[in-house]
Amino acid sequence: MARALRLAEQGLFSTSPNPRVGCVLVKDGRVIGEGWHEKAGEPHAEIHALRMARENGAEVEGATAYVTLEPCSHHGRTPPCADALVAARPARVVAAMQDPNPLVAGKGLARLASAGVETACGLLENEARELNIGFVSRMTRGRPWVRLKAAASLDGKTALNNGKSQWITGPDARQDGHRWRARACAILTGIGTVRDDDPQLSVRGVETSRQPLRIVVDSRLELSPEARLLDGSPVLVATTVDDQDRLGALQARGAEIIVLPKAGGKVDLLALLQELGRRGLNELHVEAGYRLNGSLLREGLVDELLLYLAPCLLGDEARDLFGLPELHDLKAKHLLTVRDMRLLGSDIRLLARLP
Repeated sequence: MARALRLAEQGLFSTSPNPRVGCVLVKDGRVIGEGWHEKAGEPHAEIHALRMARENGAEVEGATAYVTLEPCSHHGRTPPCADALVAARPARVVAAMQDPNPLVAGKGLARLASAGVETACGLLENEARELNIGFVSRMTRGRPWVRLKAAASLDGKTALNNGKSQWITGPDARQDGHRWRARACAILTGIGTVRDDDPQLSVRGVETSRQPLRIVVDSRLELSPEARLLDGSPVLVATTVDDQDRLGALQARGAEIIVLPKAGGKVDLLALLQELGRRGLNELHVEAGYRLNGSLLREGLVDELLLYLAPCLLGDEARDLFGLPELHDLKAKHLLTVRDMRLLGSDIRLLARLP
């Protein structure tokens, strides 16, 4: 199963909106076939593994299949993998976890069991769940997993008061940040960041077959049609303004506009996440300023923080990480669970979860 998980990781940047899945076929203590899901619409991991076994002249009947996610039991873009396994007649199928997709959710393993195949589920389940945490989030909550990335000094500052922020962290941390961008389905930012930095928000320096969708939260529809992020890949703009002239100028540059008003003239961020879930987005990578960061945190919409801390100090007047209200009791502090901490060059990378 550990080998199957390593295979599944090879689809880290390419399987969306599908989950990342790996499969290993073992018979008489020997691997006879293996594979992973490479891209949505293409064969699943089990099919690749079965094909490899047949190409190698191996007989699958009586083998054990280790798969990182319960084999699918429904017709999507491809036929059910559970049926393909039943036809191959393995003796046993071991899944790391049950598929959270309501269209499957135990039906794949039940299909195998009804055909006389021994089944088991739960081996390295935590590792499998982490690999597909965005897919699980979308299937169980109807919205993507939200990972908020920020680079800051040790005194928690992300930019000078004049907006300059390039570069607080070193090249190793910046390259690592692009890998996290590459695994996400979309990158979210706010209009303030676009005005200050005119970012591309693209994946660079990392080999990937796709660029994530770029999303701008722009309540007053102030995005310039000349912004660099409108060059190339699709852009989604979430706003509260239904101004046809401004809409038309951005649409002419290829942007899609969705109007999601909320009280106070703000964009309804929860409605935005729910819309992204409906569109099949599993992981959302946030790179924004302290105002949007603070809004997402205050509304309980951030699942994970990806923080890069540089060994420097920027002073009291520099810009903060998060726009959060003052606390008057330490019992109200925002608690985090640190999942990982490591050095990247001279910078610290911290991965922490919110409850």
